[in-house]
Amino acid sequence: MKIINVVGARPNFMKIAPLIEEMRKNPKIEALLVHTGQHYDKEMSELFFDDLEIPRPDIYLGIGSASHTEQTAKIMIGFEKVLLKENPDLVLVVGDVNSTIACSLTAAKMGIKIAHVEAGLRSFDRGMPEEINRVLTDQIADFLFTTERDANDNLLREGIPKEKIFFVGNVMIDTLLKNRKKAENSKILEELNLEKKNYATLTLHRPSNVDVRETFENLLDAFTEIQKKIKIVFPMHPRTEKKIEEFNLREKITEMKNFITIKPLGYLDFLNLIANSKFVLTDSGGIQEETTVLRIPCVTLRENTERPVTVTEGTNIVVGTNRDKIIKESLNIIEGKGKKGRIPELWDGKAAKRIVDIICKKLMTTLMDERKLDNRIT
Repeated sequence: MKIINVVGARPNFMKIAPLIEEMRKNPKIEALLVHTGQHYDKEMSELFFDDLEIPRPDIYLGIGSASHTEQTAKIMIGFEKVLLKENPDLVLVVGDVNSTIACSLTAAKMGIKIAHVEAGLRSFDRGMPEEINRVLTDQIADFLFTTERDANDNLLREGIPKEKIFFVGNVMIDTLLKNRKKAENSKILEELNLEKKNYATLTLHRPSNVDVRETFENLLDAFTEIQKKIKIVFPMHPRTEKKIEEFNLREKITEMKNFITIKPLGYLDFLNLIANSKFVLTDSGGIQEETTVLRIPCVTLRENTERPVTVTEGTNIVVGTNRDKIIKESLNIIEGKGKKGRIPELWDGKAAKRIVDIICKKLMTTLMDERKLDNRIT
């Protein structure tokens, strides 16, 4: 079986790493890695490949940044050429970025089977581009691998046949558990002069938070109050830094004496940073999952989450962008009242193995049946 695995942005790397590792153990599988280049920072990408021990991509499309529509179209055109040349049996996509839907659509148009890892997650907010990508990818995928049981329910409500859905656990957690010990060797705390459990980590990048000046300023007002009680470390996303300059907010940030802005970190440094935080403030989906497993309280700066298990079972609290709510929950955690949570079902480091086992069994059977049918016809 030839399987093309697709990555497009940094969050995809953590999801694809354990899958590539598991596939390359299996002599029945020829696994190729395609990087669309949807998001590409040479220094950061190299660092992630090294940290996660991912082989360099077999094919790099070099698409680059553009509007959602233009980027999706460019990926489809480039990926079609890859499929024509490689003729794979399966295209495996992860997450919800533009590369996910673009490569899935291309494969579907060409009659190639699709596996979607992290299927069924829903924020029920169609204003999020990621939500559109999730819903559409799930409608055309042949294998839908879910991280939590709520995702199964979402897919069934949307009319996905039960036999296509597989609850397997979370590949992001496979990567975290594999690298947790190695991350302890990171020197990031010493470099930033931080004491364990005596700082908060912040990530902020969603357009709904940083592209609207009023919302962004409101969040900064909340951080201004919180940093009076505890240091806040902020690895700054490039789009966020761009908006800070555009909205003339640099002075507001530099006035905060306990607010430490740094460049984006590699996987191991960042894992060490959040693992030793008192709590995390974020608008990221994956970090809600990682903090749940690390038992670190998480304050999510969004009105919703597509990962409800992090709230019902984990350490996550969704507070939106209300200044007073953000401050209140942060102060509760500082005072020792943060959520403890528990680790969700099947988040045990074995999701990739389950996925590859299912693909081997189900896809091989399907391919054999199709070849028998072809032989009868000819």
